[in-house]
Amino acid sequence: MNIIRGLHNLTKHSGSVVTIGNFDGVHIGHQHMIKRLVEKSKALGLPSVLISFSPTPQSFFGHQQAALSNFKQKHQLLAALGLDFHLIIKFDQAFSKLSANEFIQRILLDKLNMKFCLIGDDFRFGARRTGDFTLLKERGMLAGFEVENTHSVLCDDCRASSSTIRKLLSQGDFKSANKMLGYEFSIAGKVAHGKQLGRTINFPTINIPIKRKISPVLGVFAVQVAIIGKIFNGVCNIGKRPTVNGENILLEVFLFDFDQTVYGEQTTVMFKKHIRDEQKFDSFDALKAQIKLDTQTAKDFFN
Repeated sequence: MNIIRGLHNLTKHSGSVVTIGNFDGVHIGHQHMIKRLVEKSKALGLPSVLISFSPTPQSFFGHQQAALSNFKQKHQLLAALGLDFHLIIKFDQAFSKLSANEFIQRILLDKLNMKFCLIGDDFRFGARRTGDFTLLKERGMLAGFEVENTHSVLCDDCRASSSTIRKLLSQGDFKSANKMLGYEFSIAGKVAHGKQLGRTINFPTINIPIKRKISPVLGVFAVQVAIIGKIFNGVCNIGKRPTVNGENILLEVFLFDFDQTVYGEQTTVMFKKHIRDEQKFDSFDALKAQIKLDTQTAKDFFN
């Protein structure tokens, strides 16, 4: 899958099939939609193009949401579904003022020469969200492109959606969240140097910076960690570490039976069970006592 970063890097296509959206998490509803797009791409002999935005329109307008996957994870999930192109449009003040009709003409027709468009049942676009399925159908009749509306995918009688998955994760219901995602929820990143405070209380941790401003999970969890080609059990804290007056969200993992230097190593943390919410302790001794309890709870879970 080729990534096109920005409209300035988009050359005119001889034809394409297109879908548009944030695709946060690339859950089972997204997967169903993209598989249909790839199917149509092959039938028409045209490249498939997925359009997303950076930042998301929600973030641009001040409605920040917890991202279910970072860019690398999202790219891997999309690429595995067989897409040809991922067009990432910079969502700024100028773009936010583009009308729905201008978006159709300037990007979908003039640049992508779109012949088929697949959208979700709640999709809106253009300034003031005036564009929808009906408008695309009307323009399609005039410009000669087909529009298809993909209906919601249900999971246990519930509509698969990124917002529902965020809610399930915040509740610690990983079983239901993973079922709706179609894979196991995880957070990936590179191990970074920390302040090594954990070593002072005999709980050395590996530290993974979280680039997203809001995390879909916060607190203490039993986790499994993929690192250096192996899987280790452990307990993690993800949050701002109020006991040490932390300001940024950090993922700290204490791995059982592990004593290796792994700075710079790529790692994936898979969340298994919510143990407790993050809290501020009056002293390091109190924190140490609680970590002992959390560690035992996690070990009991794995046993």
